Amino acid sequence: MNPVKTFLKKPLSRDEVFLSILLLVTPLTAFYLMQFAYSGGLPWEYSLNVLLANYLCIGVVHFTLCAATNYIVVCSILTHILCCIWGIANHYVSLFRGTPILPWDFTALGTAAAVADSYQFSLSIPMAISILLIAAMIFLLRKKLKTGRFRPSKNRLRLRVTYLCAILLCAYPVLQPNALGYLGIETDVWDQSKSYSQDGALAVFLRNTQFMSVEEPKDSSEENLNRIVSGVTDHTPAISTDTRPNIVAIMNESWADFEDFGNLSLSESVTDYIDSLDNCIQGHSYTSVFGAGTSASEFEFLTGNSMAFLPSGSIPYQQYVLEPTASLASLLKENGYRTLAIHPGERTSWQRNQAYPLLGFDQFKCVEDMDVPLTEEHGYVSDQSSFNQIIYEFEHKSPEERLFLFNVTIQNHGSYTVENYPAEVTLPDEPGKYPMAEQYLTLANKSDEAFQLLVDYFSHQDEPTIILMFGDHQPSVEQEFLDKAYGVTQDNMTMEQYMDKYKTPFLIWANYDLPDDQIPTSSLNFLGQYLLSYAGIEASTYENYLTDFQQKLPAMTFVGYVDANGKAYSHLETNDYTSMIEDYRTFAYDNLFGGQTRHAQYYQAP
Repeated sequence: MNPVKTFLKKPLSRDEVFLSILLLVTPLTAFYLMQFAYSGGLPWEYSLNVLLANYLCIGVVHFTLCAATNYIVVCSILTHILCCIWGIANHYVSLFRGTPILPWDFTALGTAAAVADSYQFSLSIPMAISILLIAAMIFLLRKKLKTGRFRPSKNRLRLRVTYLCAILLCAYPVLQPNALGYLGIETDVWDQSKSYSQDGALAVFLRNTQFMSVEEPKDSSEENLNRIVSGVTDHTPAISTDTRPNIVAIMNESWADFEDFGNLSLSESVTDYIDSLDNCIQGHSYTSVFGAGTSASEFEFLTGNSMAFLPSGSIPYQQYVLEPTASLASLLKENGYRTLAIHPGERTSWQRNQAYPLLGFDQFKCVEDMDVPLTEEHGYVSDQSSFNQIIYEFEHKSPEERLFLFNVTIQNHGSYTVENYPAEVTLPDEPGKYPMAEQYLTLANKSDEAFQLLVDYFSHQDEPTIILMFGDHQPSVEQEFLDKAYGVTQDNMTMEQYMDKYKTPFLIWANYDLPDDQIPTSSLNFLGQYLLSYAGIEASTYENYLTDFQQKLPAMTFVGYVDANGKAYSHLETNDYTSMIEDYRTFAYDNLFGGQTRHAQYYQAP
C-alpha cells in the first residue's frame, strides 16, 4: 500500500487523538504558565504574534524532547516544569537587580551564586499557583506517565513526519533570533523586564542573543582613526605638582544621592560629612546600569569606553577584556605608579582576577587577602574595613613609591532585607513604610562616617594624595520609594528624568590645594580625565580626546546622553551629535577590539 495514503487514511485511536492534542497544545499552555509565574500575566493579555513567537521558541524544545523519547505525557509535564522554572528565575532576577536573565548572565554564574545567598526568596501568589497547576497536571496524568506515547508500529511515517515538521517549523526563529522581529518581538534595552512581560520571557531572551556580538563601527580604518586623532587638543593638567600625588579611586557600591532630588525628608542626612568637606570638588555622574552591573561601571571608569557601544547587559570583563587593554591603571603604571586593586569580595567575582592584570594592575587583593581586621554591615565587609585596608597599603609602602589604588567597596550591596539590622535613618513622615530604602539609607550613612576617618588620616600625611569617590549605580529598593524620591513615576518621566535614575554622586578631595572648580554633570567614562588633571598627570591622546568630547556632550551612557545645555537624548534618534558619537565608537572599538592592529600609541603616557 502507498505509505502516503496510509498516513492520510488510517484513523487515529482515542489515545492518539489525546496525545496529538497534548503534543500540539503544550507549547501554548507552557507559555501561559511561564508568563504567569514571571509576572502574573493572563492568557488574554497576549497578542497572536506574541503567542506564535513563544510557541515556536518553546516548541523546538518540546518537540525535540518528544522526538527523542516518544513519551508525550512525560515531555509535556517536563516542558511545563522547565517553563515554570524559567519564569520564576526571571522574576527573582528582575526583583533583585531590575532586569531579568540575559544571555550574558550565563558567563557570570559564579558571581550570581556568590550574591544569591544575600537575598531572601519568597513565593509570590502567581508562583504558588503555577506550582499547584503543575502538581494538578501530574496528578491528572499520572496513569498515562508510562503509557502516554505513540505506540510503535511497523510503519511510523506519520510520527516521523509530525515530529520533523514541528521541529523544522520552530527551529528557524531559534537559530535566527532576528527573525523574531518579523513577529513584532523586540527588546527594550531600557526596560528588559517590561519586554519580557509583554512579549514573552523566552522569545525576548532569544531576541537578545543577536546582540551578543559587538557591531563594528561604520569606518574603522586607520585613515579614519588618524582623522579623528588629528583634531585632538593637548590639554594641560589643572594643577602642576613637583611631586606626583598618590591616587585613590573608590567606587562605592550602590552609593546614591536621593536627597539631591529635593523630595525626601529624612531623620538625618546621609551625607553630612561629605557635604561639609572643604577643598573638595563635588558633582554627579551618570552610569549605564541600575540596581546591579557593578563591573560595567568599573569598566567605563577605568577604560574611558562607554557601554553605549556594547550589547545590552553585556559583561566586558568576561566577554571583551581578553587581552591587554588600555586603562587608567596601565597609563599610571607607565607614569611610574604601582597599581593595586582592592575588593573585599570573592576573587573570581565578575572575573576580576583575570581582567585586572589585563587592565594594567600589578596586584589584586580580595577579601581573603585583606591585612586588617574585618567588620561587617548587614553581611558584607564594611566600608570602614575597606578604607582601613587603603590606609594599611600606604603605611606599608616605601616612601619613594607612588601608588594608584582602586577600591571597589561592598558594604552597600543589596539586598536590603536583612533581618535584625536596625534602620538608623528613616522617613519621619512614613516610618517603616519603606524598610529596604531605610536599610539602604542607614548603610549610606555609615559610608559617610567611614569616609570621614579616611580623610582625617590623609589630612595628616605629608605625601600628596588625591581621592576620588563615586557610586557605581543606584540601589534596587522599593519602587514606591524611588517614585517618591524622584518626584515622578517612571511612566511619566521625561528623558532627562529617566536619565536621573542612573545618576550617582562623586567627589574629588586632596590633601593639597585644588582649584575652586565646578564640574558639570558627567558620566563614569569621563571621570578619569578629571582625576588625572587634578593629579597633575599628562593625559594620553585618548584621554585628551574624551576631554574634547565632553565639552560638547558632558555625559554619555548606555541609556542616552546629555548635551552642554542639559538636554537628554536617546541613542535611537539621529541628530547633530550622531557623527561625533560614531567617532567615539570608532576610537573605543580600536582600544577594546583592535588586537594586534590596535594603535597603542594613542593610549600610552606621552
